[in-house]
Order: sequence, then C-alpha cells, then structure tokens
Amino acid sequence: MATPTTETARIDASRTDTLRTDAGRVDWVDTAKGLCIIMVVMLHSTFGVEAAAGREGFLHVVVAFAKPFRMPDFFLISGLFLARVIDRDWRTYTDRKVVHFAYFYLLWMTIQLVVKAPVLAAEHGWAGVPGQWLLALIEPFGTLWFIYLLPVFFVLTKAARQLRVPPLLVWLVAAALEIAPIHTGWTAIDEFAARFVYFYTGYLLATRVFGLAETAAARPLAAAAGLLAWAVINGALVFGGYAELPLVSLALGFAGAGAVIVLSVLMAKTRLFDPVRFCGEHSIVIYLAFFLPMAATRIALLKTGVIADVGTMSVIVTLAGIAGALAIWWAVRGTRLSILFERPDWAHIAPRRAPRLQPAE
Repeated sequence: MATPTTETARIDASRTDTLRTDAGRVDWVDTAKGLCIIMVVMLHSTFGVEAAAGREGFLHVVVAFAKPFRMPDFFLISGLFLARVIDRDWRTYTDRKVVHFAYFYLLWMTIQLVVKAPVLAAEHGWAGVPGQWLLALIEPFGTLWFIYLLPVFFVLTKAARQLRVPPLLVWLVAAALEIAPIHTGWTAIDEFAARFVYFYTGYLLATRVFGLAETAAARPLAAAAGLLAWAVINGALVFGGYAELPLVSLALGFAGAGAVIVLSVLMAKTRLFDPVRFCGEHSIVIYLAFFLPMAATRIALLKTGVIADVGTMSVIVTLAGIAGALAIWWAVRGTRLSILFERPDWAHIAPRRAPRLQPAE
C-alpha cells in the first residue's frame, strides 16, 4: 500500500475498458451498483412490511444473508474512480464531491421530513418538527445516511493525500475502527467507523479491483465456483451467528464485496440483466425517491389485505419502490421539477460540466 503517485493514482484506462458500454460507462460497475441499490431497497421494504405485519417472511433470509456485504460493496464501488479526480483543485472537488451530495441530502431530507411530519408531530408536537430538521444536519435523517457520509469520506481521503499521510496508516486506522466495533448511537459516527475502510480500499486498490473483474471475465467457470464457495461460507457464518464478530465482519465485508464484483462481471456478459445495470446507472435516483412508492405500496397492501404472505408482500413493495422511484424521475425530466434529481445552476460553486445526472459514485 505504497503512496500512489500522480501517475499510479489514476486508474489505468485499459482496466476500465472491461465490459465498457458505448456510453463510456463500465457495465459491471453499474451492475454492481444496481445489485447494491436493489438490496438496500429490499432491506427497508422487508423490515417495514415485517414490522407492520408483526411477523417475518421468506425475504428476511435474503436480507440477513446480504447484511455483511450490502453496504461495504456500495462504499467500495463509490471509491473506485476517486483516483481520477482527487488531485483536482479544492473548489472543483468540493463542488463535485461535497456540494453535489449536500444538495440532494438537504432537498430530500426536507421532503422526507414533510411526508413524515404528522408522525413526528405526534411524538414531538408540531413545534418540535423544525427541531427535527435541525437535528438531521448532524444525525442523518431516515434512509439518507449514505449520501450524508459520502462527502465526509471524499474530503477526508483528499485531505489525507494532501497531508501525505501514509495510505497504509489510514487504512489500518480505518480497519481498526470497523473491528472495534463502535456503537455510540449516533448514525454518522457509527456508520463512519463501520464503512470508511471499504471506501478507502476502493480508492486505494482500484486497479486491483479492476484486475479481479478482468480475471472473472476471463475465467467465468472458476469465478462461478468461487462464488458458490463464498455463498456457503457467508451463509454458514451469518446463520451461525458469527458474522458480526470482530475481524469476521471485516473479512466478510471484503469477501462479499469481491463476490458482488465477480457476480456483476458474470451478469454483465448477458443482456438478461440489463434492468439491474439500469438501476445501477440511476442508483442515486432510486436511493433518493424509493421511500415514497415503497411506503405507499406497503400501506395499500396492508390495508386491503389482498396479499397475506409477508414475503410476497415484501417482494412487491421492493419492486414498487424501485419502479416508483424511476417513474418519478422519468415524469419530472425536462420540467421544473427536474431539480429533484439534477442540481440547478445556482447549486454549483464551480463551472458545470456537460449537463447530465451525476451518479452516486
């Protein structure tokens, strides 16, 4: 883990050509992000339905299996392309990696708070609702903690590089924080401690991650066999009650992230999984908006009672959350409401690039 130079810190373009699309994106990266966002929506959908129904469904097992690697992989993928931009000036870097996510966090935190205002008012009184908005500035609100933490990770990584802090030292400290583990009750602190090591690893070892993808693409049968072995081990540790032990959780996080990458490479070889890749291309859209159609569908299904099985209900709510978020995005494109998913000019502090939706990378 030697300190990356200006040259080696940038991902070799030939490595990112692996399964690249004609739009300049990398298929397996988008597929991996798609898997991650689907698992995130599945988690919230399943737990929401189960809490309301008072019993568990078959999807609970899938959610439990994915717990060790669901967020580690998301953060590792988010750090993959950081080496390409980390040496930009602070103004440009802050605009792309801090203001970008801060804009969406503040906007959608406010939307979520408005939607949940009656519930919050019942707990704290209407006078306490504005206080909940202020609290959300230091305690991530609802499902939005991922984009709350990303700017922190981006700034810390760039600062450590500019201060010439040895990457190995940064990684060891980050790993120690994950191993600890730390439970303060504050989401930002606890999730920072648990996740930064994966983000930093994605940044630091990006070329090796792309190398893993190349190997999986070249040897699909061996990759599939490795995935099977990983699934057995991950399942045994999760359902045996060992997955959250110190060191074990770190190992499972990295192993699971690697497995998702390998699986994504295999999935990207066929058009059959294009919907998953599409979800990855628009992961920030789904992440920001899924709570609205998810909650609406859950309430409708529970009130009508048309479906009794909790597992089936959880699947429907998951699909509705994903499809509903994409439908909202599609409906507002080209309208004044497009600011829900695209930053307007006034929300930039540096010159804009060609207009497009910036993914949550």
